[in-house]
Amino acid sequence: MKKIFISLLSVMAFGLLTTTVSCSDGLEELNKSPNQPEIVTVPAYGIFNYANKYLMDNTRSVFPSGRLALPWVQYSAQTTYTEEDRFQFRISSRDAYFSDLYLTARDYKTVIDANIAPETAAKNAVYGNNKNQIAAARVMLAYTFSLLADTYGDVPYYSYGNNDPDFQALQLDKGIDTPKFASQVKIYTDILKELKESVAMLVLNEPVFTKGDYLFDGDAEKLKKFANSLRLRIATRVNGVVPGAATHITEAIASGVMTSNADSVGLQYENNNVNPAPFYKGFYLENRSDFRVANTFIDLLKGKIGVFGIIDPRLQKYAAPITAGLLDIRDQAYAETNDLTKYAGMPYGLATDEVSTQKANTSVFSYNVLKKNYTEILMEYAEVEFLLAENNGWSDTNYKNGIRASMERWGVEDAKINTYLAAVAAPSKENVLTQKYLALFMQPAEAWAEYRRTGFPSSLLKPGQKYPLNVPVGSKVEYTFVPLEPLTDLPTRLTYPTNSATLNGANYAEAAKNMGGDKLDSKLIWDKN
Repeated sequence: MKKIFISLLSVMAFGLLTTTVSCSDGLEELNKSPNQPEIVTVPAYGIFNYANKYLMDNTRSVFPSGRLALPWVQYSAQTTYTEEDRFQFRISSRDAYFSDLYLTARDYKTVIDANIAPETAAKNAVYGNNKNQIAAARVMLAYTFSLLADTYGDVPYYSYGNNDPDFQALQLDKGIDTPKFASQVKIYTDILKELKESVAMLVLNEPVFTKGDYLFDGDAEKLKKFANSLRLRIATRVNGVVPGAATHITEAIASGVMTSNADSVGLQYENNNVNPAPFYKGFYLENRSDFRVANTFIDLLKGKIGVFGIIDPRLQKYAAPITAGLLDIRDQAYAETNDLTKYAGMPYGLATDEVSTQKANTSVFSYNVLKKNYTEILMEYAEVEFLLAENNGWSDTNYKNGIRASMERWGVEDAKINTYLAAVAAPSKENVLTQKYLALFMQPAEAWAEYRRTGFPSSLLKPGQKYPLNVPVGSKVEYTFVPLEPLTDLPTRLTYPTNSATLNGANYAEAAKNMGGDKLDSKLIWDKN
């Protein structure tokens, strides 16, 4: 995983892309008409580079990740806007997530178009094999649309290799500005097909991109392993509800998935204040520092709750001691400690008037997380091992491989890893999936999807349940998690953006009907929890 470099050319790429769907003052030469965009002449690697950063910036930032899925799966708890932790989220966060994913998908489609059109294909071949560039964009489209489907359910969908009339997204050039919402079954079926075909079209002895590729470093073999691993993830999620998913699981494993931490795919940000990681930017450049590690997560790591009952050495890697201030964390000026009293979580889901007595002496994210050059993970080797454990009958070997891989990624010493593995409970459905949750720290969208699919971890605080306060208030030593939406568990999806009903009314109404209503507790097709 290498650091990202956003060049001026990459920024120009996005600027040009914004003109490809309509005429702009002074830029008419770029377009013949609003519905007939010109081919973008910026090299595809610049567009791919920008799209990857845009994707991670806008799905892992304090908005919306920190105000939606991150607290919902109780990796974090807020010290100011606790309404969001209690499911009364900002409409702007929900709407931005939706629109930003489609803007990203549009850019990946442009990479494909630029490697197909005769006017630009030869120019882009200088920077990597055309087929490989198309394959990379197809894989990233699959990743992007999986986030959309996992979050909202039925959504407008685009496919490179399938002309299904229900797939109408990203078709402004064909005059389609009110696209249909494709069904989840069709979307997941096509995503799995796209991942399979992307691997098949790769020319493995030639580069993907010779520059601008900070996900795969131009390595077609690494792209192949990512595509197969993503195919394994999605096929496991929809197994039993999407025809052919079981075959995709078998084929993806046989074709080759990740086998070490070196295969993990993530975007490492720059070690500066120009292009720092999203959460560092939020905390230190935008003064959005009202997040702490949640009490339930800290207590699970301490072994106080949950199925393991032992101390997890990732505790000190994930959280800072309560004695560390924000500047200590920024400057990496504190020491980890084995004194567990120095790690305390912020009570998750408090009412706003209860926060002031509880937020003092709670743990912020560690300097392993809040650093400029943090790597935002798209998918890691540890997750693959837990997927293999599940598909191999809760295999002990895969289970322990996954734990070790996660701990090694976070820098836990070998001796501590070996001690933990010798004491950890044997694999079972709950144990494997709880370890997967621990490994997915700071990847909240995936952890939320897995909770909805499986119901694990069981340690999450549910609406109506009680939990101890950090500091007793009068005679009150515990609080009750009271959501601000009438839910009995976590939200099962996000509702559609505000303007869906006004800009695309008929298709929105049909999608809402098919979903059982545009509601927070309408379940997706794979949600069996």
